[in-house]
Amino acid sequence: MKAFESKDYKAFSMFEDRWALVTAGTPEAFNTCTVSWGSMGNVWGPNGGDMSTVTVYIHPARYTQEFMAKYDTFTVSFFPESQRKALGYLGSHSGRDEDKVANSGLTPVAAGDGVTFKEADLTFVCKKLYEHQFDEAHLADNVKEYYAANPSMYTQVGKDRWEPHYMYIGKVVEAIEG
Repeated sequence: MKAFESKDYKAFSMFEDRWALVTAGTPEAFNTCTVSWGSMGNVWGPNGGDMSTVTVYIHPARYTQEFMAKYDTFTVSFFPESQRKALGYLGSHSGRDEDKVANSGLTPVAAGDGVTFKEADLTFVCKKLYEHQFDEAHLADNVKEYYAANPSMYTQVGKDRWEPHYMYIGKVVEAIEG
């Protein structure tokens, strides 16, 4: 068992209560976005065991989703409450249009093959295991009703077509506590 597997990370509340940054790319070319949808668990382990995983959900309109699709490593970083303003900035600005990381005041640092931030309390370095875009036809009726009432949760890509989030499952290869 790896050391991070024995820690109590409050898996059911971390994303909702603290938000997180999902970052994909290399130290030379990366993008990050704020997420509040995510989970931690285990799946698909070798020899009958399980692998520790982090699952995140990225909207296709987010520039970060392009990096998630391109690279095999991503990080999920959690921050102290004192960084909430920076997370809000990163969640409301696009890296397509500006150097939003520099404008947020956070300091990027290498983490394995990926990127995290010096100010993070905790970062999970993940290797991508699975990527899939949700299919509206397979959503529960109450979820479909939610999206019908909140169309801004989708990206309109055509007159009658909406795009739901992508799900990424990553194997946790390292946990960095800062």
